[in-house]
Amino acid sequence: MQSQYGENQSLEATEEILDIKPNPVDTDELSEQTADELGKTQIEPTRFHGFFEDCMEMYADAQTVAEYLNAHQGWFCRCAHPMKAEPIGENGYALTVGRFGSFGYQVEPKVGLELLPPQEGIYRIRTIPVPDYVAPGYDVDFNATQCLVETTTSDLDEGLVAFLGRNGKLTRIEWQLDLVVTIHFPRFIYRLPTSLIQSTGDRLLAQIVRQVNRRLTHKVQQDFHSTLGLPMPHKSKKFAA
Repeated sequence: MQSQYGENQSLEATEEILDIKPNPVDTDELSEQTADELGKTQIEPTRFHGFFEDCMEMYADAQTVAEYLNAHQGWFCRCAHPMKAEPIGENGYALTVGRFGSFGYQVEPKVGLELLPPQEGIYRIRTIPVPDYVAPGYDVDFNATQCLVETTTSDLDEGLVAFLGRNGKLTRIEWQLDLVVTIHFPRFIYRLPTSLIQSTGDRLLAQIVRQVNRRLTHKVQQDFHSTLGLPMPHKSKKFAA
């Protein structure tokens, strides 16, 4: 899926169009309702797929950034807020994203993610089961990779050179995400045209990733730079989906 968002399109407007409601919800109640509806239909689930990429800039050398990323137990949960993150083992987290929906159908995605130790400089994040939890009518397959690209001042524009100093370093965390979400919709959703369901779901999936990316990027940058007493970087490049 390839989607482009104009600079003038506001997040709030898109949320209103898609009926996105990132508020707390009673997951047990939602599970019971969804399970009851699913029991009345044998329709095949709908699959939504998106590929996303972006980068996050850190004003430090790659080794310093790597040490920070490797110590995710100290920053992941607090940077994920207002999303709810609960540790699973040594490298995993159960992440509750928020409540989202369209056409009167809503779901609160909860996914288990494992932040794997780097191999040959590549960081990977994959989906893992959440203990004692069964997703109510949906399945998430999350596969992400990250790599660190260190840039010297000779490769930066004059404004950044003046900001960082002649010996300053900038490291870009470049990431890619291959995301598949499969949803068992209740029967009433399938009264709508298949093409409308697919296009709206793809658009909503991209909007959720964009929203989470913006919030998480800002919080991780803020946490990293404040911890080291460094200035915050400029806004990162435009999100790509």
